[in-house]
Amino acid sequence: MSGASHHLCLVPGEVDLATLRAIYYGNVSLRLDERTRIAVARSQETVEAIVASGKVVYGINTGFGKLAQTQIPASRLADLQRNLVLSHSVGLGDLLPDNVTRLILASKIISLARGHSGVRIELIDALLALFNAGVMPCIPAKGSVGASGDLAPLAHMSLMLLGEGQVRVNGEMMTAVEGLAKVGLKPFILGPKEGLALLNGTQVSTALALRGLFETENLFAAGLMAGALSLEAIKGSLKPYDARIHLARGQQGQIAVAAAVTALIEGSEILVSHVNCGRVQDPYSIRCVPQVMGACLDNLNHAARILQIEANAASDNPLVFSESGDVISGGNFHAEPVAFAADIIALAIAEVGAISERRMALLLDTGLSGLPPFLVRDGGVNSGFMIAQVTAAALASENKSLAHPGSVDSLPTSANQEDHVSMATYAARRLGDMCFNTAAVVGIEAMAAAQGIEFNRPLQSSALLEQAISTIREQVAFLDEDRLLAPDIETMRQWASRADWPQPLTALLPSMRSISSAE
Repeated sequence: MSGASHHLCLVPGEVDLATLRAIYYGNVSLRLDERTRIAVARSQETVEAIVASGKVVYGINTGFGKLAQTQIPASRLADLQRNLVLSHSVGLGDLLPDNVTRLILASKIISLARGHSGVRIELIDALLALFNAGVMPCIPAKGSVGASGDLAPLAHMSLMLLGEGQVRVNGEMMTAVEGLAKVGLKPFILGPKEGLALLNGTQVSTALALRGLFETENLFAAGLMAGALSLEAIKGSLKPYDARIHLARGQQGQIAVAAAVTALIEGSEILVSHVNCGRVQDPYSIRCVPQVMGACLDNLNHAARILQIEANAASDNPLVFSESGDVISGGNFHAEPVAFAADIIALAIAEVGAISERRMALLLDTGLSGLPPFLVRDGGVNSGFMIAQVTAAALASENKSLAHPGSVDSLPTSANQEDHVSMATYAARRLGDMCFNTAAVVGIEAMAAAQGIEFNRPLQSSALLEQAISTIREQVAFLDEDRLLAPDIETMRQWASRADWPQPLTALLPSMRSISSAE
Protein backbone atom coordinates (compact mmCIF):
# COMPACT_ATOMS: atom_id res chain seq x y z
CA MET A 1 0.00 0.00 0.00
CA SER A 2 1.64 3.21 -1.11
CA GLY A 3 2.43 5.66 1.65
CA ALA A 4 1.97 3.07 4.40
CA SER A 5 3.32 4.35 7.69
CA HIS A 6 3.40 1.06 9.62
CA HIS A 7 5.06 -2.19 8.58
CA LEU A 8 3.64 -5.18 10.43
CA CYS A 9 5.18 -8.63 10.64
CA LEU A 10 2.61 -11.43 10.81
CA VAL A 11 3.52 -14.41 12.97
CA PRO A 12 0.68 -16.86 12.23
CA GLY A 13 -0.86 -18.08 15.47
CA GLU A 14 0.40 -15.05 17.40
CA VAL A 15 -1.22 -12.02 15.73
CA ASP A 16 -2.72 -9.83 18.45
CA LEU A 17 -5.73 -7.52 18.52
CA ALA A 18 -3.59 -4.41 18.23
CA THR A 19 -2.26 -5.65 14.89
CA LEU A 20 -5.75 -6.55 13.68
CA ARG A 21 -7.06 -3.13 14.72
CA ALA A 22 -4.19 -1.46 12.83
CA ILE A 23 -5.05 -3.51 9.73
CA TYR A 24 -8.72 -2.51 10.01
CA TYR A 25 -7.93 1.19 10.25
CA GLY A 26 -5.49 0.97 7.35
CA ASN A 27 -2.22 2.58 6.29
CA VAL A 28 -0.16 -0.53 7.02
CA SER A 29 1.88 -2.99 5.00
CA LEU A 30 2.32 -6.65 5.88
CA ARG A 31 5.08 -9.21 5.69
CA LEU A 32 5.29 -12.80 6.87
CA ASP A 33 7.64 -14.05 9.54
CA GLU A 34 10.23 -15.96 7.51
CA ARG A 35 10.02 -19.01 9.78
CA THR A 36 6.52 -19.75 8.49
CA ARG A 37 7.74 -20.40 4.95
CA ILE A 38 9.27 -23.74 5.92
CA ALA A 39 5.96 -25.05 7.29
CA VAL A 40 4.11 -23.85 4.17
CA ALA A 41 6.60 -25.59 1.86
CA ARG A 42 6.41 -28.87 3.77
CA SER A 43 2.61 -28.78 3.71
CA GLN A 44 2.57 -28.29 -0.05
CA GLU A 45 5.09 -31.11 -0.53
CA THR A 46 2.76 -33.41 1.39
CA VAL A 47 -0.08 -32.60 -1.01
CA GLU A 48 2.16 -33.17 -4.04
CA ALA A 49 3.20 -36.55 -2.67
CA ILE A 50 -0.44 -37.60 -2.29
CA VAL A 51 -1.23 -36.60 -5.87
CA ALA A 52 1.82 -38.48 -7.13
CA SER A 53 0.85 -41.62 -5.19
CA GLY A 54 -2.67 -41.70 -6.60
CA LYS A 55 -4.14 -42.03 -3.09
CA VAL A 56 -7.71 -40.71 -2.87
CA VAL A 57 -7.97 -37.85 -0.35
CA TYR A 58 -10.93 -35.51 0.06
CA GLY A 59 -10.37 -32.03 -1.32
CA ILE A 60 -7.20 -32.96 -3.18
CA ASN A 61 -8.48 -35.33 -5.85
CA THR A 62 -12.20 -35.63 -5.07
CA GLY A 63 -15.29 -33.53 -5.56
CA PHE A 64 -16.63 -31.40 -2.73
CA GLY A 65 -19.49 -31.52 -0.27
CA LYS A 66 -22.02 -34.16 -1.35
CA LEU A 67 -19.73 -34.96 -4.30
CA ALA A 68 -16.86 -36.04 -2.05
CA GLN A 69 -17.15 -39.64 -3.27
CA THR A 70 -16.33 -38.63 -6.85
CA GLN A 71 -12.65 -39.20 -7.68
CA ILE A 72 -11.04 -36.70 -10.06
CA PRO A 73 -8.18 -37.78 -12.37
CA ALA A 74 -4.88 -35.93 -12.05
CA SER A 75 -5.26 -34.42 -15.51
CA ARG A 76 -8.35 -32.51 -14.37
CA LEU A 77 -7.25 -31.29 -10.95
CA ALA A 78 -6.54 -27.74 -12.20
CA ASP A 79 -10.04 -27.62 -13.73
CA LEU A 80 -11.45 -28.88 -10.42
CA GLN A 81 -9.92 -26.03 -8.43
CA ARG A 82 -10.79 -23.33 -10.96
CA ASN A 83 -14.37 -24.55 -11.28
CA LEU A 84 -14.67 -24.60 -7.50
CA VAL A 85 -13.88 -20.88 -7.28
CA LEU A 86 -16.13 -19.95 -10.20
CA SER A 87 -19.10 -22.06 -9.10
CA HIS A 88 -18.98 -20.72 -5.55
CA SER A 89 -18.87 -17.05 -6.57
CA VAL A 90 -22.59 -16.57 -6.03
CA GLY A 91 -22.68 -13.65 -3.57
CA LEU A 92 -24.81 -10.57 -3.94
CA GLY A 93 -25.58 -7.27 -2.27
CA ASP A 94 -23.37 -4.31 -1.46
CA LEU A 95 -19.62 -4.85 -1.64
CA LEU A 96 -17.82 -5.20 1.66
CA PRO A 97 -15.87 -2.02 2.46
CA ASP A 98 -12.11 -1.92 2.12
CA ASN A 99 -11.46 -1.92 5.89
CA VAL A 100 -13.30 -5.24 6.26
CA THR A 101 -11.68 -6.61 3.10
CA ARG A 102 -8.24 -5.80 4.50
CA LEU A 103 -9.04 -7.93 7.56
CA ILE A 104 -10.31 -10.75 5.32
CA LEU A 105 -7.12 -10.79 3.25
CA ALA A 106 -4.88 -10.54 6.30
CA SER A 107 -6.62 -13.33 8.19
CA LYS A 108 -6.63 -15.57 5.09
CA ILE A 109 -2.87 -14.97 4.75
CA ILE A 110 -2.41 -15.86 8.42
CA SER A 111 -4.52 -19.01 8.10
CA LEU A 112 -2.77 -20.30 4.98
CA ALA A 113 0.63 -19.52 6.48
CA ARG A 114 -0.04 -21.76 9.48
CA GLY A 115 1.24 -24.55 7.25
CA HIS A 116 -1.83 -26.80 7.34
CA SER A 117 -3.41 -25.84 4.01
CA GLY A 118 -1.10 -27.37 1.41
CA VAL A 119 -0.83 -24.28 -0.80
CA ARG A 120 2.22 -22.83 -2.53
CA ILE A 121 4.03 -19.98 -0.81
CA GLU A 122 3.66 -18.08 -4.11
CA LEU A 123 -0.10 -17.93 -3.52
CA ILE A 124 0.38 -16.40 -0.07
CA ASP A 125 2.98 -13.97 -1.41
CA ALA A 126 0.51 -12.89 -4.10
CA LEU A 127 -2.11 -12.08 -1.44
CA LEU A 128 0.50 -10.12 0.50
CA ALA A 129 1.55 -8.17 -2.59
CA LEU A 130 -2.06 -7.34 -3.47
CA PHE A 131 -2.78 -6.24 0.10
CA ASN A 132 0.29 -4.01 0.23
CA ALA A 133 -0.60 -2.44 -3.12
CA GLY A 134 -4.13 -1.70 -1.92
CA VAL A 135 -5.68 -4.02 -4.51
CA MET A 136 -8.94 -5.06 -2.85
CA PRO A 137 -11.14 -7.85 -4.23
CA CYS A 138 -14.82 -6.99 -4.76
CA ILE A 139 -16.69 -9.15 -2.27
CA PRO A 140 -20.52 -9.02 -2.10
CA ALA A 141 -21.75 -8.94 1.50
CA LYS A 142 -24.48 -11.58 1.29
CA GLY A 143 -24.44 -15.28 0.55
CA SER A 144 -22.70 -17.18 3.37
CA VAL A 145 -24.18 -19.37 6.10
CA GLY A 146 -20.83 -19.54 7.92
CA ALA A 147 -20.49 -23.31 7.96
CA SER A 148 -18.37 -24.97 5.27
CA GLY A 149 -16.38 -21.80 5.43
CA ASP A 150 -17.53 -18.43 4.13
CA LEU A 151 -17.68 -20.08 0.73
CA ALA A 152 -19.32 -17.47 -1.51
CA PRO A 153 -17.53 -14.36 -0.22
CA LEU A 154 -14.16 -16.14 -0.09
CA ALA A 155 -14.74 -17.35 -3.65
CA HIS A 156 -15.21 -13.72 -4.69
CA MET A 157 -11.99 -12.89 -2.84
CA SER A 158 -10.21 -15.65 -4.74
CA LEU A 159 -11.49 -14.68 -8.19
CA MET A 160 -8.82 -12.02 -8.52
CA LEU A 161 -6.07 -14.64 -8.31
CA LEU A 162 -7.60 -16.29 -11.36
CA GLY A 163 -7.80 -12.97 -13.20
CA GLU A 164 -11.60 -13.05 -12.98
CA GLY A 165 -14.00 -10.39 -11.79
CA GLN A 166 -13.14 -6.91 -10.58
CA VAL A 167 -11.02 -5.29 -7.90
CA ARG A 168 -10.82 -1.85 -6.29
CA VAL A 169 -7.75 0.32 -5.84
CA ASN A 170 -8.40 3.44 -3.77
CA GLY A 171 -12.05 3.16 -4.73
CA GLU A 172 -11.35 2.85 -8.46
CA MET A 173 -12.83 -0.24 -10.12
CA MET A 174 -10.72 -2.22 -12.56
CA THR A 175 -10.46 -5.78 -13.86
CA ALA A 176 -8.69 -8.38 -11.79
CA VAL A 177 -6.10 -8.77 -14.55
CA GLU A 178 -5.30 -5.06 -14.26
CA GLY A 179 -5.09 -5.39 -10.48
CA LEU A 180 -2.69 -8.32 -10.72
CA ALA A 181 -0.56 -6.38 -13.20
CA LYS A 182 -0.09 -3.62 -10.62
CA VAL A 183 2.04 -6.04 -8.59
CA GLY A 184 3.63 -7.79 -11.59
CA LEU A 185 1.45 -10.90 -11.44
CA LYS A 186 -0.47 -12.91 -14.01
CA PRO A 187 -3.52 -15.07 -13.29
CA PHE A 188 -2.78 -18.25 -11.34
CA ILE A 189 -3.49 -21.80 -12.38
CA LEU A 190 -4.46 -23.27 -9.03
CA GLY A 191 -2.75 -26.42 -7.83
CA PRO A 192 -4.29 -29.35 -5.93
CA LYS A 193 -6.32 -28.22 -2.89
CA GLU A 194 -5.48 -24.52 -3.43
CA GLY A 195 -8.96 -23.46 -4.46
CA LEU A 196 -10.50 -25.34 -1.55
CA ALA A 197 -7.99 -23.84 0.90
CA LEU A 198 -8.88 -20.37 -0.31
CA LEU A 199 -12.65 -20.91 -0.05
CA ASN A 200 -12.84 -22.85 3.20
CA GLY A 201 -12.39 -20.81 6.33
CA THR A 202 -14.07 -18.32 8.64
CA GLN A 203 -12.18 -15.24 7.51
CA VAL A 204 -15.19 -13.20 6.31
CA SER A 205 -17.36 -13.77 9.36
CA THR A 206 -14.32 -13.19 11.60
CA ALA A 207 -13.42 -9.94 9.82
CA LEU A 208 -16.99 -8.67 10.13
CA ALA A 209 -17.07 -9.61 13.80
CA LEU A 210 -13.73 -7.87 14.39
CA ARG A 211 -15.16 -4.75 12.77
CA GLY A 212 -18.07 -5.04 15.19
CA LEU A 213 -15.67 -5.44 18.11
CA PHE A 214 -13.49 -2.46 17.20
CA GLU A 215 -16.45 -0.17 16.49
CA THR A 216 -18.20 -1.30 19.68
CA GLU A 217 -15.11 -0.51 21.71
CA ASN A 218 -15.27 3.05 20.40
CA LEU A 219 -18.98 3.25 21.26
CA PHE A 220 -18.40 1.78 24.69
CA ALA A 221 -15.90 4.54 25.47
CA ALA A 222 -18.28 7.14 24.06
CA GLY A 223 -21.12 5.71 26.14
CA LEU A 224 -19.12 6.03 29.35
CA MET A 225 -18.13 9.58 28.44
CA ALA A 226 -21.74 10.50 27.65
CA GLY A 227 -22.88 8.86 30.87
CA ALA A 228 -20.37 10.84 32.91
CA LEU A 229 -21.54 14.05 31.22
CA SER A 230 -25.16 13.19 32.02
CA LEU A 231 -24.30 12.46 35.64
CA GLU A 232 -22.73 15.89 35.91
CA ALA A 233 -25.58 17.61 34.05
CA ILE A 234 -28.22 16.39 36.52
CA LYS A 235 -25.86 16.81 39.50
CA GLY A 236 -26.11 13.11 40.18
CA SER A 237 -24.43 11.27 43.00
CA LEU A 238 -21.00 9.69 42.63
CA LYS A 239 -21.56 7.52 45.71
CA PRO A 240 -22.80 4.53 43.64
CA TYR A 241 -19.35 4.52 42.00
CA ASP A 242 -17.56 3.93 45.33
CA ALA A 243 -15.03 1.14 44.75
CA ARG A 244 -16.13 -0.69 47.91
CA ILE A 245 -19.56 -1.38 46.43
CA HIS A 246 -18.09 -3.02 43.36
CA LEU A 247 -15.41 -4.98 45.17
CA ALA A 248 -18.16 -6.42 47.37
CA ARG A 249 -19.73 -7.93 44.26
CA GLY A 250 -16.52 -8.89 42.52
CA GLN A 251 -17.49 -8.53 38.84
CA GLN A 252 -14.34 -7.35 37.08
CA GLY A 253 -15.98 -5.25 34.38
CA GLN A 254 -18.14 -3.49 36.95
CA ILE A 255 -15.11 -2.68 39.11
CA ALA A 256 -13.19 -1.30 36.13
CA VAL A 257 -16.08 0.83 34.83
CA ALA A 258 -16.73 2.41 38.24
CA ALA A 259 -13.05 3.33 38.50
CA ALA A 260 -13.01 4.78 34.98
CA VAL A 261 -16.06 7.01 35.54
CA THR A 262 -14.61 8.18 38.87
CA ALA A 263 -11.39 9.12 37.06
CA LEU A 264 -13.35 11.04 34.41
CA ILE A 265 -15.11 13.19 37.02
CA GLU A 266 -12.19 13.75 39.37
CA GLY A 267 -11.68 17.45 40.13
CA SER A 268 -15.19 18.58 39.17
CA GLU A 269 -16.57 21.77 40.74
CA ILE A 270 -20.08 20.62 39.87
CA LEU A 271 -19.60 17.44 41.87
CA VAL A 272 -18.38 19.35 44.94
CA SER A 273 -21.24 21.86 44.70
CA HIS A 274 -23.97 19.37 45.62
CA VAL A 275 -22.26 17.02 48.07
CA ASN A 276 -24.84 17.82 50.76
CA CYS A 277 -27.86 18.30 48.51
CA GLY A 278 -29.84 15.48 50.11
CA ARG A 279 -30.28 13.55 46.87
CA VAL A 280 -30.84 9.93 47.91
CA GLN A 281 -30.86 7.88 44.70
CA ASP A 282 -30.56 8.53 40.99
CA PRO A 283 -32.47 6.47 38.40
CA TYR A 284 -30.84 3.23 37.33
CA SER A 285 -29.55 4.64 34.03
CA ILE A 286 -27.22 6.86 36.10
CA ARG A 287 -26.76 4.80 39.25
CA CYS A 288 -26.20 1.41 37.60
CA VAL A 289 -23.74 2.41 34.87
CA PRO A 290 -20.99 0.26 36.45
CA GLN A 291 -23.26 -2.77 36.62
CA VAL A 292 -24.68 -2.47 33.09
CA MET A 293 -21.62 -1.22 31.24
CA GLY A 294 -19.38 -3.49 33.29
CA ALA A 295 -21.36 -6.52 32.08
CA CYS A 296 -21.01 -5.22 28.51
CA LEU A 297 -17.26 -4.89 29.02
CA ASP A 298 -16.96 -8.45 30.32
CA ASN A 299 -18.77 -9.68 27.19
CA LEU A 300 -16.52 -7.64 24.91
CA ASN A 301 -13.44 -9.08 26.60
CA HIS A 302 -14.74 -12.62 26.05
CA ALA A 303 -15.63 -11.95 22.41
CA ALA A 304 -12.23 -10.35 21.81
CA ARG A 305 -10.45 -13.45 23.07
CA ILE A 306 -12.49 -15.73 20.80
CA LEU A 307 -11.96 -13.53 17.73
CA GLN A 308 -8.22 -13.18 18.26
CA ILE A 309 -7.95 -16.97 18.35
CA GLU A 310 -10.11 -17.32 15.23
CA ALA A 311 -8.14 -14.71 13.27
CA ASN A 312 -5.07 -16.90 13.84
CA ALA A 313 -6.77 -20.20 13.12
CA ALA A 314 -6.23 -22.81 10.44
CA SER A 315 -9.91 -23.09 9.53
CA ASP A 316 -10.00 -24.71 6.08
CA ASN A 317 -10.55 -28.39 5.35
CA PRO A 318 -9.00 -30.89 5.08
CA LEU A 319 -5.91 -29.96 7.12
CA VAL A 320 -2.42 -31.12 6.24
CA PHE A 321 -0.09 -32.37 8.98
CA SER A 322 3.22 -32.68 7.21
CA GLU A 323 5.08 -34.21 10.19
CA SER A 324 3.09 -37.43 9.77
CA GLY A 325 2.03 -36.97 6.16
CA ASP A 326 -1.63 -37.07 7.20
CA VAL A 327 -4.42 -35.08 5.58
CA ILE A 328 -7.40 -35.09 7.93
CA SER A 329 -10.92 -33.97 7.13
CA GLY A 330 -12.69 -32.16 9.96
CA GLY A 331 -14.86 -29.14 10.56
CA ASN A 332 -12.75 -26.13 11.54
CA PHE A 333 -14.62 -24.14 8.90
CA HIS A 334 -17.75 -24.20 11.08
CA ALA A 335 -17.99 -20.65 12.44
CA GLU A 336 -19.99 -21.35 15.59
CA PRO A 337 -17.40 -19.64 17.85
CA VAL A 338 -17.63 -16.53 15.67
CA ALA A 339 -21.44 -16.63 15.65
CA PHE A 340 -21.56 -16.71 19.44
CA ALA A 341 -18.96 -13.94 19.70
CA ALA A 342 -20.95 -11.79 17.27
CA ASP A 343 -24.15 -12.38 19.22
CA ILE A 344 -22.41 -11.40 22.44
CA ILE A 345 -21.13 -8.20 20.83
CA ALA A 346 -24.65 -7.49 19.56
CA LEU A 347 -25.99 -7.66 23.11
CA ALA A 348 -23.34 -5.20 24.27
CA ILE A 349 -24.07 -2.77 21.42
CA ALA A 350 -27.79 -2.88 22.14
CA GLU A 351 -27.33 -2.29 25.87
CA VAL A 352 -24.87 0.58 25.45
CA GLY A 353 -27.52 2.27 23.31
CA ALA A 354 -30.46 1.29 25.51
CA ILE A 355 -29.05 2.76 28.73
CA SER A 356 -27.85 5.85 26.83
CA GLU A 357 -31.35 6.50 25.48
CA ARG A 358 -32.77 6.25 29.00
CA ARG A 359 -30.28 8.83 30.28
CA MET A 360 -31.23 11.04 27.36
CA ALA A 361 -34.89 10.81 28.37
CA LEU A 362 -33.92 11.60 31.98
CA LEU A 363 -32.10 14.76 30.92
CA LEU A 364 -35.26 16.07 29.24
CA ASP A 365 -37.54 15.36 32.22
CA THR A 366 -37.33 18.49 34.34
CA GLY A 367 -38.91 16.72 37.31
CA LEU A 368 -36.00 14.27 37.47
CA SER A 369 -33.12 16.30 36.05
CA GLY A 370 -33.77 19.74 37.54
CA LEU A 371 -32.89 21.17 34.13
CA PRO A 372 -35.16 23.22 31.84
CA PRO A 373 -37.77 21.09 30.07
CA PHE A 374 -36.27 19.54 26.93
CA LEU A 375 -33.05 21.44 27.67
CA VAL A 376 -34.08 24.70 26.06
CA ARG A 377 -35.15 28.14 27.22
CA ASP A 378 -38.51 29.52 26.18
CA GLY A 379 -40.08 26.06 26.03
CA GLY A 380 -43.28 25.86 24.07
CA VAL A 381 -42.03 28.15 21.35
CA ASN A 382 -38.96 25.88 21.31
CA SER A 383 -39.15 22.09 21.44
CA GLY A 384 -35.44 21.73 22.16
CA PHE A 385 -34.24 18.11 22.27
CA MET A 386 -37.74 16.61 22.41
CA ILE A 387 -37.67 14.93 19.01
CA ALA A 388 -33.97 14.11 19.10
CA GLN A 389 -34.90 11.77 21.94
CA VAL A 390 -37.57 10.23 19.70
CA THR A 391 -34.85 9.45 17.14
CA ALA A 392 -32.74 7.89 19.89
CA ALA A 393 -35.70 5.80 21.01
CA ALA A 394 -36.37 4.62 17.45
CA LEU A 395 -32.77 3.53 16.97
CA ALA A 396 -32.52 1.83 20.36
CA SER A 397 -35.71 -0.06 19.58
CA GLU A 398 -34.41 -1.11 16.17
CA ASN A 399 -31.35 -2.58 17.86
CA LYS A 400 -33.58 -4.78 20.01
CA SER A 401 -34.71 -6.60 16.87
CA LEU A 402 -31.22 -6.70 15.38
CA ALA A 403 -29.86 -8.17 18.63
CA HIS A 404 -31.82 -11.39 18.10
CA PRO A 405 -29.10 -14.08 18.05
CA GLY A 406 -27.98 -15.36 14.67
CA SER A 407 -26.29 -18.43 16.16
CA VAL A 408 -29.60 -20.14 17.01
CA ASP A 409 -30.62 -20.32 13.35
CA SER A 410 -29.62 -23.06 10.93
CA LEU A 411 -30.75 -24.06 7.44
CA PRO A 412 -29.22 -27.24 5.94
CA THR A 413 -27.28 -26.93 2.67
CA SER A 414 -25.51 -29.17 0.14
CA ALA A 415 -28.19 -31.89 0.08
CA ASN A 416 -28.03 -32.19 3.89
CA GLN A 417 -24.31 -32.91 3.94
CA GLU A 418 -23.95 -29.56 5.67
CA ASP A 419 -26.94 -30.06 7.94
CA HIS A 420 -26.09 -27.62 10.73
CA VAL A 421 -24.71 -24.18 9.96
CA SER A 422 -23.66 -21.23 12.14
CA MET A 423 -25.12 -18.18 10.36
CA ALA A 424 -22.03 -16.39 11.68
CA THR A 425 -21.63 -14.19 8.64
CA TYR A 426 -25.02 -12.55 9.07
CA ALA A 427 -24.57 -12.48 12.85
CA ALA A 428 -21.36 -10.51 12.35
CA ARG A 429 -22.50 -8.39 9.40
CA ARG A 430 -25.53 -6.97 11.23
CA LEU A 431 -23.19 -5.50 13.88
CA GLY A 432 -22.40 -2.68 11.43
CA ASP A 433 -26.01 -1.47 11.41
CA MET A 434 -26.23 -1.82 15.17
CA CYS A 435 -23.07 0.23 15.70
CA PHE A 436 -24.46 2.96 13.44
CA ASN A 437 -27.64 3.12 15.51
CA THR A 438 -25.92 3.14 18.88
CA ALA A 439 -23.39 5.75 17.77
CA ALA A 440 -26.29 8.08 16.95
CA VAL A 441 -28.02 7.37 20.29
CA VAL A 442 -24.86 7.99 22.32
CA GLY A 443 -24.01 11.06 20.26
CA ILE A 444 -27.46 12.54 20.92
CA GLU A 445 -27.07 11.90 24.65
CA ALA A 446 -23.63 13.51 24.74
CA MET A 447 -24.92 16.58 22.88
CA ALA A 448 -27.83 16.88 25.32
CA ALA A 449 -25.63 16.31 28.36
CA ALA A 450 -23.21 19.01 27.23
CA GLN A 451 -26.23 21.32 26.91
CA GLY A 452 -27.31 20.39 30.42
CA ILE A 453 -23.91 21.13 31.91
CA GLU A 454 -24.01 24.61 30.35
CA PHE A 455 -27.04 25.36 32.53
CA ASN A 456 -24.83 24.74 35.57
CA ARG A 457 -22.37 27.48 34.63
CA PRO A 458 -20.22 29.12 35.90
CA LEU A 459 -19.39 25.85 37.67
CA GLN A 460 -16.81 23.78 35.83
CA SER A 461 -16.74 20.03 35.45
CA SER A 462 -13.53 17.98 35.57
CA ALA A 463 -10.65 18.63 33.21
CA LEU A 464 -11.43 15.51 31.16
CA LEU A 465 -15.14 16.29 30.86
CA GLU A 466 -14.52 19.95 30.04
CA GLN A 467 -12.17 18.80 27.29
CA ALA A 468 -14.95 16.57 25.94
CA ILE A 469 -17.43 19.46 26.06
CA SER A 470 -14.94 21.68 24.24
CA THR A 471 -14.57 19.05 21.50
CA ILE A 472 -18.35 18.86 21.16
CA ARG A 473 -18.68 22.65 21.05
CA GLU A 474 -16.12 22.85 18.25
CA GLN A 475 -18.62 20.95 16.12
CA VAL A 476 -22.06 21.58 17.64
CA ALA A 477 -23.24 24.93 19.03
CA PHE A 478 -25.31 25.40 22.19
CA LEU A 479 -29.02 25.19 21.37
CA ASP A 480 -30.36 28.68 22.16
CA GLU A 481 -33.47 28.15 20.08
CA ASP A 482 -34.81 25.53 17.71
CA ARG A 483 -32.75 24.86 14.59
CA LEU A 484 -32.19 22.03 12.14
CA LEU A 485 -30.68 19.32 14.35
CA ALA A 486 -30.17 16.48 11.84
CA PRO A 487 -26.69 17.69 10.80
CA ASP A 488 -25.69 18.02 14.47
CA ILE A 489 -26.90 14.50 15.18
CA GLU A 490 -24.80 13.14 12.30
CA THR A 491 -21.81 15.08 13.60
CA MET A 492 -22.33 13.61 17.06
CA ARG A 493 -22.74 10.11 15.61
CA GLN A 494 -19.26 10.51 14.17
CA TRP A 495 -18.04 11.87 17.52
CA ALA A 496 -19.23 8.68 19.21
CA SER A 497 -17.58 6.51 16.53
CA ARG A 498 -14.08 7.90 16.95
CA ALA A 499 -11.21 6.04 18.63
CA ASP A 500 -9.54 8.99 20.37
CA TRP A 501 -10.58 8.74 24.04
CA PRO A 502 -8.90 9.56 27.38
CA GLN A 503 -6.68 6.91 28.92
CA PRO A 504 -9.15 5.87 31.68
CA LEU A 505 -11.44 4.68 28.87
CA THR A 506 -8.95 3.19 26.40
CA ALA A 507 -7.36 1.22 29.25
CA LEU A 508 -10.61 -0.75 29.52
CA LEU A 509 -10.83 -1.92 25.93
CA PRO A 510 -9.35 -5.21 24.63
CA SER A 511 -7.72 -4.08 21.38
CA MET A 512 -6.65 -0.73 22.80
CA ARG A 513 -5.13 -2.41 25.85
CA SER A 514 -3.04 -4.61 23.58
CA ILE A 515 -1.91 -1.50 21.68
CA SER A 516 -0.72 0.02 24.96
CA SER A 517 1.09 -3.17 25.96
CA ALA A 518 2.74 -3.35 22.53
CA GLU A 519 4.05 0.16 22.97
